[in-house]
Amino acid sequence: MRSITSCFCLSKTKSGPGFESRAVLASETAFNVNEVEALYVLFEQLSSSIIEDGQIHKEEFLLALFNCSSKKNLLAERLFELFDHNHNGVIEFGAFVRSLSVFHPDAPVEDKIAFAFKLYDLRQTGFIEREELKAMVLATLSESEVSLSDDDVEAIVDKTFQETDLKGDGKIDPDEWKELVAKYPSLIKNMTLPHLREITLAFPHFVMETEVLDSELVC
Repeated sequence: MRSITSCFCLSKTKSGPGFESRAVLASETAFNVNEVEALYVLFEQLSSSIIEDGQIHKEEFLLALFNCSSKKNLLAERLFELFDHNHNGVIEFGAFVRSLSVFHPDAPVEDKIAFAFKLYDLRQTGFIEREELKAMVLATLSESEVSLSDDDVEAIVDKTFQETDLKGDGKIDPDEWKELVAKYPSLIKNMTLPHLREITLAFPHFVMETEVLDSELVC
């Protein structure tokens, strides 16, 4: 995945489709007002990279974060689905901020665990089934440019289910997933992006010129 900071460029903040109050977004996420304002600059660039309509389309999302606009990428496709809160094929600013908030270093670990579970729950059934886990293992290996034999992949999936499927029902539920993450914290390692803590460092003028103070947050 390309670094989010590589997508930054300066532009004037303005409202657009789906734009929400910076104060409201700051009160509901791990970001403060200055950070939300800086995120809008990033959002503005991503949402105009292919189609200038103030919304991030799937092609723009894939191109920005995975350097691909049409190549099949299960991990990228699933992330887009989770960022697309309205399930209408585009990501609006509010959904963009709320989704990224989960990756903030200060976001609750419980939120990161829940998001990662949804990432693996491809069919959105509330459980992670064997084929879903295998598909995500293959996608992760592909993204990391690591090649394993079919037997090795099957062994990984088998071992995971042996350790995790405590009920023996052939699927992993949220509680079993939490226990697995507790045993192997590296499973949610990619759920934290340190750059999100430093986002205003790329835009120091926001700290001085923001029109909304953190003390004015809506609670």
